[in-house]
Amino acid sequence: MTRRPLLAATGALTLALLLTACGSGEDTAASGKDGGATRTVRTAMGEVEVPAEPKRVVVLDTGELDSALTLGVTPVGAVRSDAARGFASYLPEDEVAGIENVGVIAQPNLEAVAALKPDLILTSKVRDEARYAQLSKIAATVMSENTGHPWKENFRLHAEALGKQKEADRAIAAYEKRAAEVTEAAGGPAKARKTEVNVVRFVEGADIRIYGRKNYIGTILADVGLGRPAVTDKAADGFSYDVSPEKIDLADADVLFTATYGDPEKAKETETTESALWRSLTAVKSGAVHRVEDELWLQGIGYTAAQQILDELEEALTA
Repeated sequence: MTRRPLLAATGALTLALLLTACGSGEDTAASGKDGGATRTVRTAMGEVEVPAEPKRVVVLDTGELDSALTLGVTPVGAVRSDAARGFASYLPEDEVAGIENVGVIAQPNLEAVAALKPDLILTSKVRDEARYAQLSKIAATVMSENTGHPWKENFRLHAEALGKQKEADRAIAAYEKRAAEVTEAAGGPAKARKTEVNVVRFVEGADIRIYGRKNYIGTILADVGLGRPAVTDKAADGFSYDVSPEKIDLADADVLFTATYGDPEKAKETETTESALWRSLTAVKSGAVHRVEDELWLQGIGYTAAQQILDELEEALTA
């Protein structure tokens, strides 16, 4: 056997042994056969028995990480959005410092997950449905259906799995209070409705996205009561309406927030923002274009991120 097949075989054997140790016979974490009390949580994959008080949690998406930290739980492991980068920069450094990296979104390293001996894993079907059986052998696995737009429902699910419903109630109440404050700072509900806002994302290797209403940032703008231009209603599945630089005039709005995923040149940001068409936009001419962090506005997908977004919204709308 050559070295490469030998290494591959060794890795596969290691994972198999880890999965066997974590889930021999029936799933120990889910069945409560370790002697600990459990609770039943209804998930996208059916009912799951989770520890009454999870101690070692692994999260496999940015929303799940935001949820855990918002609820006062520091996971033992988490994936990252990009292998070359750390955890989202908007998260407090002291809260993520000890979290082990277990791969990237939709590509978790199962050996690394199993090695942490978690008693609860949080993720979603859209990310990890194909790995559900393997993950469930490692620990009780709670999956939401999707990510993004249903982030509030997902947060409730995460809180239930973690046994942190009271903490969730406080986080939600604080967010709703802050959203109302931003509405008032923007001039009240009537003025907010008349202020049309667009979020434009330049994406490396893809068209420019004008975000619609059925996504994370869309729900936050709706909670503040801000107006949205007609183009947002053309968004595919409510998510985004994608355009080329030659059609960026469709993003016209009173206020624009822009973010970039990847290299600005490859994402066509430079080409677009240096064009005459871009300079003709209402928000550009009035100086109401605000560059925001992609990790915060479009990747965070949780209440900790939302609070910071509300702060930035208030600053922009009252400038």
